[in-house]
Formats: sequence, C-alpha cells, structure tokens
Amino acid sequence: MSWLSLPRRLRARGVLGMNARNSGPILVHNPRALYPLVDDKLRFLELCRRVGVPTPEVYAVFDRHGDLRHLGDVLAACPDCAIKPARGSSGRGIVLLTGAAVGGYRRHNGSTATLPELHRHVSDVLSGLYSLGDRPDRAIVQQRLRTHPTFERLSPRGTPDVRVIVYRGEPALTMLRLPTRESGGRANLHQGGVGVGIDMRSGRTTRAVWHRRAVTRHPDTGEPLAGRAIPDWPAALTVARTVARATGLGFVGVDVVPDDAGPVVLEANARPGLAIQSATGVGLQRVLEEIDARMKW
Repeated sequence: MSWLSLPRRLRARGVLGMNARNSGPILVHNPRALYPLVDDKLRFLELCRRVGVPTPEVYAVFDRHGDLRHLGDVLAACPDCAIKPARGSSGRGIVLLTGAAVGGYRRHNGSTATLPELHRHVSDVLSGLYSLGDRPDRAIVQQRLRTHPTFERLSPRGTPDVRVIVYRGEPALTMLRLPTRESGGRANLHQGGVGVGIDMRSGRTTRAVWHRRAVTRHPDTGEPLAGRAIPDWPAALTVARTVARATGLGFVGVDVVPDDAGPVVLEANARPGLAIQSATGVGLQRVLEEIDARMKW
C-alpha cells in the first residue's frame, strides 16, 4: 500500500497527529496563560501542595550563579538527590545522584561526578542551556524517588513513572515509562526509555515499544513487559485527575511515580507527546471523541 495513503489509514484508526493535537485539544483546551503553571516545576510543585497531592521534597533552589558556593554543602547534606532545571523539558539537564563516592558523588549508572563537574552543570542550568526557550533558569535539588519494589527487577536503572493523558478532567490514555541504560536513568521515550501501554480498567500492562519498535521484554534486563499490575492503580488515576483539574488545562500529561506510601506526582506537561498511542495501540483521537460524546460537547 502506498505511503501516500498512510495519513488516511491513521485517521481511520483514530490516531491523533501532531498538527491535529496542536490545533485541536491544545488550542481549544489549554489557554497559554496557564502554561507557566506546569512549565515551571517550582510553581507546579506549589500547586500540588495546595491541592494536597504528594510531590518529591525540594532540598534547595539555586537562583543565581553566586548561589553555587553553597552547592557543596547542599550535596554533602543530601547526596542522594536529583538535580534538575526548573523550566527543563523532556528530561534534559537532569542529573541523578545516589550518594557520596570517593572523589565526588555517585551517579545512578555507577560513574562518579566530581563537585567541579556538578558546579559546571548547575551553572549551565542557570544559564538556560536546558530551559524552554533557552531563557535563564533556576536549578532544583530534589528528592530522588526510588523504584517501587514491583519494578526493581524489571527496570533497575532509574525510576519508572506512569504517564497519564488527562482530557477535560478525565484520564484518556496511560502508559508505564521505563528507564534503560541508554536513557541514562530517565524515563523519557525519545531518550531511549521503554513505553508500556496500560489497560485503563485493570491497571495491567499490555504491549510495549522501544525506539518505535514493538518489544516484549526490557532491553536491559530481559524481563517480560506485559501483564504487570501497576501499584495503587486507582489512586494513581485519582491524583492525575486532581492535578489536571487544578491546573485548569483541558489536555495535559501528568507523570505519576508509584511509591511505597502511594502515588507521587513528578510533573505535568501542557504539550504531551503522542508516542503513548504506539505504546497502547489505541488511537487518542478516538478516545478524545468518546470523552466529548459522554460530556455532550
């Protein structure tokens, strides 16, 4: 079949494309004035606190280059942490540290980052190297969330999370995002993470993709990906729904990390990617239309 017919075939399957996403749910349901609530991680964390949704603890915030003189003291007190830009996206600029090591601090992959290297990294963050629009930014030193025991053998490198696409206040599609050695401990699919679809009703994983290819096992551990139960599944959907409604955005991706004490919200995205359709095998356009019909759009 000709590649020229591909767009028509995708539309017939209810697949939402990038242009349709931008001109449809984002344009109609996401006022630009609300973007800073999720684009700035510190503002988003404060929003979550106001509505009673758990988020990772913030140990320190660096606003200016002069603040870097305190970095050594902060890391000495909290060597197991995540360093991230306040306005970063797609996992760019995030450094995961698991503790002190000879000569510096141990990264999640076992290598050592020296304090001068971390100084330079935080300086780059403040200069806006990883921020949206390359604007000057702030650096956050934050609690590093641990892998839930359910996923320790499945994906030991980094912390898996659950991406929930919420449309008009209702969960539409969900997937489990698993870090890999290639992704550097981050769960982002475009950096080499694995996307695993989740059945909305049962909370169990279904099919999976890695680099846009269907896979049945984790590329690093060889563990099967399908048929796994997501811990505290109803609660994960509830916190995603709560956060989405609090932002005022009608089309948003909420990232939830399963934790021993219950789901923890990591961040939200006003422009969620569409790879979730490949992971779940479900066309998002069709799901959005079904939600509209239920709400008598």
